[in-house]
Order: sequence, then C-alpha cells, then structure tokens
Amino acid sequence: MQVVTVDGIAAECSDGTRRELIDLSLVGDVPPGTWLLTHLGCAREIITQPEARQIMAALDGLRALMAGEGLGEAFADLEARAPSLPPHLQAALDAGQSTG
Repeated sequence: MQVVTVDGIAAECSDGTRRELIDLSLVGDVPPGTWLLTHLGCAREIITQPEARQIMAALDGLRALMAGEGLGEAFADLEARAPSLPPHLQAALDAGQSTG
C-alpha cells in the first residue's frame, strides 16, 4: 500500500482501490508516497514501487485464479527464471545431504 497521510504512528494508505489505516510501529516514520508491505493493518516493511507493482500483480493473479480465470502475466517475473532453493537448503543439497 502507498502512504497517503501520516498521523503519528498511523498512516492512511491506499492500494489504488481502497484506503486503510496502517500502524507504522514496525517501520518508523515514513513520508507520504512511501510504499509499504502490509499485513493485518500493520506495515511490515518499506518496499519500492516496482516491488509493490509485482506484489499487486501477483495478488490480482491469485484473485483471477480463484475466480476460475487464468493467471495472465501475474507471475511473469517467476516464470522467467529457474526455481531456486533457499541458501541453507542449497548448501545442504550441494553437500549431499537430504533436504527432505
């Protein structure tokens, strides 16, 4: 969501379709225009506009899939690359250890 106005530790934020009051306690003071990753009314992380667009596209794709439609380009950034393991699992795999 993008910060519209700030009042202390709360901000009115918008995702383009709705507005919501978001708690800023975990991210600190941010100016209007800042993009935030939010969950359950709380800002979890400051993100860039391109990251916000990718997240919104992915959520739109999931909504479309749940409505019986196709994903479209919602996960194009993931489809364009090979899958990868988290570093600790890749290290275990490279060392010949089972990951399961």
